[in-house]
Amino acid sequence: MVNRLNIRQTIEGREERLSQHAVKSRASRGRERYEEPCPIRTAFQRDRDRIVHSNAFRRLKHKTQVFIAPLGDHYVTRLTHTLEVSQVARTIARALNLNEDLTEAISLGHDLGHTPFGHIGEEALNEIYPGGFRHNEQSLRVVDRLENDGQGLNLTWEVRDGIINHSKSKLVSLQQDWGMVGTLEGAVCRISDIVAYVNHDVDDAIRAGIITGEDLPAMVTGTLGRTHSERINTMVSDIVEQSWEQPEIAMSPLILEATDILRRFLFRRVYNWHSAQAEAEKGRLVVRRLYEYFREHPDRLPPEYLLHSSGAEQGSVDYVAGMTDHFALRLMKEMEVL
Repeated sequence: MVNRLNIRQTIEGREERLSQHAVKSRASRGRERYEEPCPIRTAFQRDRDRIVHSNAFRRLKHKTQVFIAPLGDHYVTRLTHTLEVSQVARTIARALNLNEDLTEAISLGHDLGHTPFGHIGEEALNEIYPGGFRHNEQSLRVVDRLENDGQGLNLTWEVRDGIINHSKSKLVSLQQDWGMVGTLEGAVCRISDIVAYVNHDVDDAIRAGIITGEDLPAMVTGTLGRTHSERINTMVSDIVEQSWEQPEIAMSPLILEATDILRRFLFRRVYNWHSAQAEAEKGRLVVRRLYEYFREHPDRLPPEYLLHSSGAEQGSVDYVAGMTDHFALRLMKEMEVL
């Protein structure tokens, strides 16, 4: 009979062969509340599984990435974006001999707190909620306080750090300082988030007829490639080469500049254009109206959102941010407040 305790210990032993810059699971800073170790899974594998089985993770399949309620079946959702980030991040982590389990857990959990209607919903809550709203902070709140009947998922420090520090949406340029993240695995997730969204958002914009492949800046196509797979391969290969045996995760100046140009092109030609469209404006209105309604009528909130919050405003933010696009639209119709 296999001694189950040796399974986790064997995996932890294998981790000693990882890069000197990798985080080993047995060296984790631990959880907020102590738990007996799993006899089979490492701490980071356990975190990954808790995230995948969470309610917030399931809801990602019906949350918008960019295009709200698209008619086609192939547009990216918040869930497919999360899976793409995880795939890119795992590829980089494996190539650099980092802790793939930690990288995967951070990647799968990084957007759990995102609103319905993508960044349109995030902007709406940020404008109306007195404390401001940032989806990375809400993602941490989800895993710390909202899941598991208010007990949270009790994740390790390293996964929580990667979740809170993954976002760089306020950067005007990727060539700015991105700020600190506590592990290289967290840094891999952050850069993989960029690699994933700049590429799949190009595909969605072409699919929607907003741009064509010929519209992409010449510097982008000439440096990164003309196709989705070429661009991702160029970026990932460059990240691995630039980060090889280094205590940081980086792109070369040329690839970073081309990626930055592509990102700014998307803001100018896709994101800003989309935010002015009727369906985006409706999504913004729905988020604002729902938040205002529940703030003024806290008795209509599900009880758990008051139990696990500091008041009606926080409870309303938690409830609205957790909604899927479809649920938010349906609730608005039922309440007849449109």
